[in-house]
Amino acid sequence: MLRRLAYVAAVLVAAVAAVAAVRSTASRAGPAIAQPHVAAPSHVRPLIQRLSIEQLAGQRIVYAYAGLKPPASLLAIIRAGEAGGVIFFAPNIANARQLRGVVGDLQRASLASPLHTRLLMLTDQEGGEVRRLPGAPIRSEKQIGEADDDVAAAGNAGAGAGRTLRGAGINVNLAPVLDVYRQPGNFIDEFQRSYSSSPKAVGILGAAFIGAQQRLGVAATAKHFPGLGSASRRQDTDLGQVTLRASLSTLRAVDEAPYANAIGAGVKLVMTSWAVYPALDPRLPAGLSPAVIQGELRGHLGFGGVTITDGLEAGALAPYGSIGNRAVLAASAGADLILCATTNPDDNTPALGTAARNAIATALAHGRLARGSAQQSASRIMALRDNP
Repeated sequence: MLRRLAYVAAVLVAAVAAVAAVRSTASRAGPAIAQPHVAAPSHVRPLIQRLSIEQLAGQRIVYAYAGLKPPASLLAIIRAGEAGGVIFFAPNIANARQLRGVVGDLQRASLASPLHTRLLMLTDQEGGEVRRLPGAPIRSEKQIGEADDDVAAAGNAGAGAGRTLRGAGINVNLAPVLDVYRQPGNFIDEFQRSYSSSPKAVGILGAAFIGAQQRLGVAATAKHFPGLGSASRRQDTDLGQVTLRASLSTLRAVDEAPYANAIGAGVKLVMTSWAVYPALDPRLPAGLSPAVIQGELRGHLGFGGVTITDGLEAGALAPYGSIGNRAVLAASAGADLILCATTNPDDNTPALGTAARNAIATALAHGRLARGSAQQSASRIMALRDNP
């Protein structure tokens, strides 16, 4: 118990200090929203300035493909320096050895590009039912939250995820889930993807997972900001629009609270949700909302790392037009990485990612997206690519 209390105190102190530092900076700067920025390594800064519009747009795209072997078209995109990362799902993976070979091919293509740096390789290894690779973590987040020594269990799960993914060449895990579930069996609890209905517990356990995993060189992703814990079982953003009407005070005290712990633990990425939160933005889903990404996540909480969307093809985004239009809206809102996750088994080309990249490039060329803002996103992404 004493060890747990000491750990809790340390995490909370770090989290409060991180948020306080950003708020202090914001107060000195005046009324404008603080925009924390993680600089790219010095050896790539001149390169970011020289990127073509297509390369600048491509840094933001996470591509997907069908089957066990990446297509020649994706390798060509990577060699041209027009990719930020690749995501892997179960149909892409036969076993860890096969995946390690694929990752090696993709990384060699990236090192041969004008950027001469490694790609981000992403997958979901949350634990429990949501695992793309066999092996750790075996327990779900809910099982961890119910364990007698839950903090140690969360740390062990993070370390296990780090070892599993590092062994296959993966350097980004789209985990942990920091949603604080409200009702047993609701959308996020149905598959045991939430640690607890207590925001304090979720924050502590999420921070333990993040720290243990990132010490092994695999970047963690806190999701789904600002939170899906109040969604009912039928409120699935993959299938359609979802509106979550929590008050601003509830969002900050419950749903967003674990993110302060995650930021204090040094989390590298945060994924936004596709739900609408009228208390923050009455019109736009979180992942398309400047008020949520730039105002709440960066300004209020002080996150300076890489922001990433959920899958761009989600049913919740149907009112926002084509994949290209959605990508431009997300980039304009402040999303650094754009996740293009759906593939057609009959077409092994990265079509969605290509459409998103082309739309962002066109928006940059015509001034719909500012080049300076795109370069800041590229800088954060390149910093992560250099040191996941």
